[in-house]
Amino acid sequence: MSKLLAMPPWIQRLDASDRAIFARLCLSPGSGSAARTFWSCITHLGGARASIGLTVLALLFPAVDLRLCWRTLLLLGWSHLVVQIVKRTVGRPRPSTAPTFTSLVEVPDRFSFPSGHSCAAMAVAIGFATAFPPCAVPLLVVAGLVGFSRVMLGVHYPGDVVVGQVIALMTAYPILR
Repeated sequence: MSKLLAMPPWIQRLDASDRAIFARLCLSPGSGSAARTFWSCITHLGGARASIGLTVLALLFPAVDLRLCWRTLLLLGWSHLVVQIVKRTVGRPRPSTAPTFTSLVEVPDRFSFPSGHSCAAMAVAIGFATAFPPCAVPLLVVAGLVGFSRVMLGVHYPGDVVVGQVIALMTAYPILR
C-alpha cells in the first residue's frame, strides 16, 4: 500500500476505478457452476498450453504455412517476455490477495499487472488475423473474451487485461509488418 501512496494522484484515481470495475464484474465463489465452467474454459485459451498448442495445431490446415506459425510463436514469446519484465518491475498484487476477493481459478504467479493470458490470446489472434483477414473479427473476439474471463474469474483487474493486450499489439508491429 505504501507504493500506491507514493504514486501520482491520477494513477491513484486510475487504480481506484480499476478496482471498482473489477468489484462489479468478477464472479463470486457462489456463482453458478455453468458461468464458472464457461469462463474457466475460455480463460484457458490464453494459457501456454493452449496458445502454443493451437498455433502449432494450425499447421494441420493447408492454408497455414510453417513461416506463419513461427512468426506467431515469435510474437507470443517476445510479448510474454515483455509481460514478465513489466510484471516483476511493477509488482502489482493480484486481486485475490485482498481479503474480499477469491480467485476462481489457479493463479500462475503473484503478480497481476499486466495479464499474460490476455497478452497471449491477443498475440495468437493478431498473428493469425494478419494472415487471414476474414478471420480477424472472430479471432479478436475470442482474445477479448479471454481477457474478460480473467476479470470475471477474479484473477486480474481490467487494466491488467487492457495493458496485456496492448503489449501484444505493440510487440506484433515489428514482428508482423
